[in-house]
Amino acid sequence: MSANRIIVETVVAARLATVWDCWTNPLHITKWTFASPDWHAPRATNDLRTGGSFSTRMAANLLPSS
Repeated sequence: MSANRIIVETVVAARLATVWDCWTNPLHITKWTFASPDWHAPRATNDLRTGGSFSTRMAANLLPSS
């Protein structure tokens, strides 16, 4: 069986340090890692050390009560 590969690339018009911070800092991760606009990410952790871990929690936004 052959493996399918998907490669995704993008160009970001920002300084590398800014992009790295937005991509790796849990405070920023909670602003962009969610399934759709009606979801949110209330918390994230990211340990970039060798053997570290990444965790994010996603949840659906609650609908307002009628």
